[in-house]
Amino acid sequence: MSDPQLWLAGAEIGCFFALVALSIYLVVVGASFFNFAAGPYAMAAALLTGYAAATWGLPILLGAVLGIAAAVAVSLVTEVVVVRPVQRRSGGAELPALVAVTATLFAIQQFAGTIFGRTPVPVANVFPIPDFHIGSVAVQGMTATIVGVTLVVLLATVLWLRITATGQFLRAVGDNHDAARMVGVNVNRVRLWAFGLSGAIAGIAGIVFAAKSGAQFTSGLSWTLTGFLALVVGGTGKPWAPLIGGLALGWVQVFGSFYFGATGSSFATFLVALVFFAFRPEGLFQRKVRV
Repeated sequence: MSDPQLWLAGAEIGCFFALVALSIYLVVVGASFFNFAAGPYAMAAALLTGYAAATWGLPILLGAVLGIAAAVAVSLVTEVVVVRPVQRRSGGAELPALVAVTATLFAIQQFAGTIFGRTPVPVANVFPIPDFHIGSVAVQGMTATIVGVTLVVLLATVLWLRITATGQFLRAVGDNHDAARMVGVNVNRVRLWAFGLSGAIAGIAGIVFAAKSGAQFTSGLSWTLTGFLALVVGGTGKPWAPLIGGLALGWVQVFGSFYFGATGSSFATFLVALVFFAFRPEGLFQRKVRV
């Protein structure tokens, strides 16, 4: 475990896990709901970005803007058309909404496969940073992009939650939406903020990571699962907890594969999931709810 190249590889994939986990985290905090469609949002944004550049000849940055806008739009539609009506009809119960969002996840994947094709779509690096070295460690430009974007997005999210009135309203609604409504907070509008920002962050995650791995219509489910597990590991107690969980999961996968072969990554991930679900389901950083 002394090879710094392996630690960098784990940090790279862990940053992607962290962004997807952060997307899920925002909806958990702002709407007390696990939005399992975050992975398909990331997938759709990446596919649209690559498709726009390859088919329409758009600059990669413009394609990325379109991809992020599409992810935000689909996320808002999920809240308005799926989650909110189902929760209203079920008296606020979470399970029916979770089932509905799971169906939405697969619907987005199949729709994306129909629109963009069933084969992987390459996505160029949004920020074409040249490869470089830090001592003996070779750093690819795509790696630097993923890590840098993750840190910027995380810092911006933390500051937004702590400094802005909207961010504080979002936390208040997630803690107790009835109390927030009684003091005049527009709960529905705050939930839209949570879902919209969740879609934006998921879209960013998909675009920067697809430059490394490519994107295809089946990517959404696996991205959701790894992001959710990163959130389980990190917990929802702090806005930077998804980063801790993502990095931990990334290093577990990289070192598991390195020491135990191709199946070692899956086995190590399964073992981490088993340990946290059984012994610490609240994650490393537990959320404290104000009532």
